[in-house]
Amino acid sequence: MTVPLQITFRHIESSPALEARIRDEAADLDSLYDRITSCRVVVEAPSPQQHHGQPFQIRIFLAVPGSEIVVDHQPSLHHPRVQSETGEVEKSMEPAPEHKDAYISIADAFAAARRQLEDYARMRRGEVKGRADISAAGVEEPV
Repeated sequence: MTVPLQITFRHIESSPALEARIRDEAADLDSLYDRITSCRVVVEAPSPQQHHGQPFQIRIFLAVPGSEIVVDHQPSLHHPRVQSETGEVEKSMEPAPEHKDAYISIADAFAAARRQLEDYARMRRGEVKGRADISAAGVEEPV
């Protein structure tokens, strides 16, 4: 990276262990695609006004030549199904326990960033067919 990694914590104290995890994950991305020009990471805990137990939100901004890759990782809105005391299956309004852990949220966000970066790299290498390539191959596009 040409610009040093920027890490911002919101509603949470910065932690050397969390920063180290983020730096390791960012270094992995940099080794995957060496043309990343900058990386900003925002780790946001629920605000103090929200009730306890809300999941962390991780945002990653990767600047690459000609584009920016943005990952806004939040746990799934599809709540897990649980069996109630009456035996009925219902959706739990509580996020899955693993999403309340900052380390797991960071790992999930960087996995999403890795997938997007791999897609971007394939596109830059010309390994992904575009619409023009499909039309040139003789396949008719729907009108």
